[in-house]
Amino acid sequence: MFNVLPETERDAITVVVFIATFFAAVAIGRFLKRRAKVPLGFLFRLFCLTLAFYAAIAFYGVHAPWRNHVGAAAILLSTALVVALVNRYVWDFYFEKKRQTPIPHFLREVVGGVIFLVTLLFILSSGYHAEAQLTGLLAGSGVVAIILGFAGQNFFAGIIGGISIQLNRPYKVGDWLQVGERFAEVMEINWRSTRLRTNDAIYLDIPNNEMVGHAIVNLHYPTEVHAMRIRVGVEYKNRPNRVKDALFRAASSADGVLAEPKVKIFLVDFADFAVIYEIKFYMGNHARINEINDAVRTNVWYELKRQGITIPFPIRTLHVERRAAPAYEDYDEARAILREEPLFECLSDAQIDSLVKEARLNYFGRGERVIQEGAEGASMFVLVRGAARVWVSKNGSSIPVATLSAGDCFGEMSLLTGESRTATVQAESDCYVLEIGKPVMAEVIRDSPDCLERLSELLARRKMENEGALKEAASNALNERKEREYTATFLHRLRTFFEL
Repeated sequence: MFNVLPETERDAITVVVFIATFFAAVAIGRFLKRRAKVPLGFLFRLFCLTLAFYAAIAFYGVHAPWRNHVGAAAILLSTALVVALVNRYVWDFYFEKKRQTPIPHFLREVVGGVIFLVTLLFILSSGYHAEAQLTGLLAGSGVVAIILGFAGQNFFAGIIGGISIQLNRPYKVGDWLQVGERFAEVMEINWRSTRLRTNDAIYLDIPNNEMVGHAIVNLHYPTEVHAMRIRVGVEYKNRPNRVKDALFRAASSADGVLAEPKVKIFLVDFADFAVIYEIKFYMGNHARINEINDAVRTNVWYELKRQGITIPFPIRTLHVERRAAPAYEDYDEARAILREEPLFECLSDAQIDSLVKEARLNYFGRGERVIQEGAEGASMFVLVRGAARVWVSKNGSSIPVATLSAGDCFGEMSLLTGESRTATVQAESDCYVLEIGKPVMAEVIRDSPDCLERLSELLARRKMENEGALKEAASNALNERKEREYTATFLHRLRTFFEL
């Protein structure tokens, strides 16, 4: 076909082919750069020139050996366009824009280099396989590739693991993971490794191939709320349901334990020296695990102490326990406090002694609630040692209204009338509290029925004081009538409550 055309005409058409091919390639490049924002640089322009030159010599009919070299160069330079398209649509658009995953520049260069190398090996294997020198070069490059592969297998395995983590997103920065026996927070995720920090501020740098090679326990997925477990052993003599109730109260009131989902208690084992119970509680951010575990265990100790439930020593330890005599000084303090309490003025010393001796001395740890507002109750308390704060609910929030110290009494309305608790009393420090229950008080009242009227009058007067009704003189007729009505009401309630 080419021989048919005159020499001058063929030369002119060859020039046109060169110019048309070059400007067509450049036009495509400008379109990709302006409309699709594909970054194209010097290598793309060199590719356009090489492609135009190859098209021109192919049209002219040149069959010299160097024509294949020009074609190979055009194919090799075309990798610049392929790499630019990968950068724009794979790294920038898909990962960084769509998946919000930043791609390091190093990974872009590695992928670009792999594309270039694959293209080069394809050209060498398909176009130059007959030449011994290039065949030897290919063989040598294969040996070098094997050596580099062994040398960098851990590095590239980490890169591949990083890609898997970025695609699957099993965890993110800020999540808490369980790594072996440790708990650690994710601080950084790069393409080689994941960096974590434990509660002890110890940093761990774990290669990503090791992270994806094991089960990943993410404590913050899909939310921060997760369960933790603590085991406690108690003596065999204690009834399981009683122990479960005590452990539930202790864990539920611990600072940092979520109200929902509720605490659960399980009997998990009958061990050699104790019955083992497991406390399952829920918490939020795992960064507070040490503080929350401490709060749960501390509350458990105090609650079991109050209930007379013993955490036993191991059976292999010979433990000789001599029961100490009752703390008479504590009873003496409680007796003196009750003697000063107006509600018990009508009681004799013997009756006061009976109240104190039959009452229970309990420990409450700092932060524990002695009574809860709205809860049912039939007992009163004498604060022998320590300090406590009184809270009442108003408009959905708790407001502090008073501070109690050693010598104060509280909860008497529930003891005498069975009313629900009207406030929450929370220990501000370790408290030693004497609790007087309904059965003990009922026995005293049955022995002294005359006290009912005196107690009714005192309760009526206290109620009027709380209502602010005694701002005027005590002889005011309205106040006197109201006081008589309250006295009669309380007298009826006392008799009903104590079944007299």
